[in-house]
Amino acid sequence: MSQQKPMISTSFSYETLEETLDIKPRPESMMIGIPKEIAFQENRVALTPDAVSVLVSNGHQVVIEHNAGEASHFQDKEYSEAGARIVYDRAEVFKAPILVKSAPVIEEDLDLLQQNQVIISPIHLTILKASTLERMMEKKITAISFENLKDDSDSYPIVRSMSEIAGSAVMLIAAQYLSSSNHGKGVLLGGISGIAPTKVIIIGAGIVGEYAARAAIALGASVKVFDNNVYRLKRLQNNIGQRMWTSVLEPRMLSKQLKTCEVAVGALGSQTGRTPLVVTEEMVSNMRPGSVIIDVSIDRGGCFETSEITSHEHPVFKKYGVIHYCVPNIPSGFSRTASQAISNVLMPLLMEAGDNGGFENLVWHKLHLRSGIYIFKGALTNFYLSQRFDLKYTDLNLLIASQR
Repeated sequence: MSQQKPMISTSFSYETLEETLDIKPRPESMMIGIPKEIAFQENRVALTPDAVSVLVSNGHQVVIEHNAGEASHFQDKEYSEAGARIVYDRAEVFKAPILVKSAPVIEEDLDLLQQNQVIISPIHLTILKASTLERMMEKKITAISFENLKDDSDSYPIVRSMSEIAGSAVMLIAAQYLSSSNHGKGVLLGGISGIAPTKVIIIGAGIVGEYAARAAIALGASVKVFDNNVYRLKRLQNNIGQRMWTSVLEPRMLSKQLKTCEVAVGALGSQTGRTPLVVTEEMVSNMRPGSVIIDVSIDRGGCFETSEITSHEHPVFKKYGVIHYCVPNIPSGFSRTASQAISNVLMPLLMEAGDNGGFENLVWHKLHLRSGIYIFKGALTNFYLSQRFDLKYTDLNLLIASQR
């Protein structure tokens, strides 16, 4: 049997199908609640009166608890003039469908949380409890941690701002504790003509390290930076724009430099879990009496073996004659600047959520926001937390796609 040739007919028409576009949802008016923080010595507030004013003039409602901005010197009067409603009952604020907090959710908050609420707040991994997560999951809450929020350039804007504040503040704090009035050595940080400059050691070349180095150089100190990541050291040099003394973390070299320094800053970051301990107790015992250690990474365990958490009320202790400053939340001591920095990120985000008809729609359009979500409508979507607390993990991308 002879093989048939394929037949080509003109009656077939090869046309492209119309593309179905994602229709932009209608903007919705949102109600945003700002409670007064009662834990973690938190002085910051997540939205400033200026930000509230922008939200209100765009048709959103803002409810704020009495004196929520007081620790950052934002008065109730400024908020009410911006169009916010001041309430005296904490439970009233928690009725808002969107809650914006500058401290993590604590046990006292759990009973006040509403079903299907959206919460934007930081997340303190070191003190987070499984029971808190489970209660939030039961209430079908969507929780966004603002340390993990990414922007269009794939960086973390709030962490960056807080690190810039902490880095710049570190040298101001060190200068304070080197002065005689604080029982320090009586040394001027930096130095003057004819006197050898003060020696500053910075461990960690991230953003905190970079801003600490900038401040120290500007004061005239001699700065030496350690980090195991050569790319970070290179980036720090490029950003500061001058040749600097840098080294990888080699214990003998580090120990030698610590013996003769006036100020040592611990600024090592860690993506998951605790920061590595790189300075042993023995190294600290060989440091000069009256020198100052500032351990910025204390909120993740710290990188000096002698570090212990201190508070803004009692910020320092002495060990081996060395002054240790180990306050975990340094930006909270500069709360007005820190509040403005947080507000600058959250206000545009809330505006965008409103324009897109709520956070669920926004998350569909803006992929980079997904990194900040750790609970989505009651499902735990953070892999690290699910492993740590042995809770069921759900892939956020699948979740969002299944709901379209």
